[in-house]
Amino acid sequence: ANTAYVAQCIADFAGVKEKDVGFAGLKDRYAITEQWFSVYFPKGDTPDFLTLQHDEFEILKQTRHTKKLRRGDLYGNTFEIILREIQGDKQRIESNLGRIAEDGIPNYFGAQRFGHHGDNVEQGRRMLAREIRVRNAKKKGIYLSAVRSFIFNEILAERIHAGLWAKPLGGDILDDENLPTGALWGRGRVNTSEAAGAIENSIAKRYLELCEGLEHAGLSQERRSLVAMPNEFNCEWLASDRLKLNFSLKAGQYATAVIDEILKVEEPQRLTQPSATNSQPAE
Repeated sequence: ANTAYVAQCIADFAGVKEKDVGFAGLKDRYAITEQWFSVYFPKGDTPDFLTLQHDEFEILKQTRHTKKLRRGDLYGNTFEIILREIQGDKQRIESNLGRIAEDGIPNYFGAQRFGHHGDNVEQGRRMLAREIRVRNAKKKGIYLSAVRSFIFNEILAERIHAGLWAKPLGGDILDDENLPTGALWGRGRVNTSEAAGAIENSIAKRYLELCEGLEHAGLSQERRSLVAMPNEFNCEWLASDRLKLNFSLKAGQYATAVIDEILKVEEPQRLTQPSATNSQPAE
């Protein structure tokens, strides 16, 4: 069950509106996951959520708090992932694992951000070009986010092509870990200069229609780290064809991006066939 579906079930059980149920991020559908939800109760008795029974999830604990959880209200996520039926050169896989532990990975936005077959980017382009009108605020936000993420990924790809993604360039803006950042496009001047600024401006020129559309939509210029450093990164071969990975990532970073730097993955067909009640892509 994905996060939005569980939130709706909680709202129905509590007799509140869906907007009164908060959560900090979206969890994968096909995984064993844990996360907090908040439910707004200004008056009346608090229901006993431990009595909520469902085949796809279990309520583990409840407590009182004074604030609603909102998207992004988390530091990060911890993962344990088992890769099965591995084929190929084990030494190359070991080499990739060592490089990740030492240098981190390119901090791409994962495919989840772009929808099936990348359709969210195309829909966002059409919306910004006023070829379609999107009235649903949630859907509009998804499309804007997809376009913005696409521009960031293109900036990162350009840095990788030049062999300069993990090292600061002249004119770079660094994050709190002294790692280079890339533009999340919006209104305002590009803060980078020199070589780093030249790369970002070249991408903006290449996708001028999209960048101008993001600016006109009212988004402000922000920054995102080009490098993601998996913390507490450990790997263990459970068998010759089975590898267990343990690591944590900051909010907004993708476990799929870590796996993509190790090997190519074929996911089970069930992951591309969401059920009627669980139609939202996992993130």
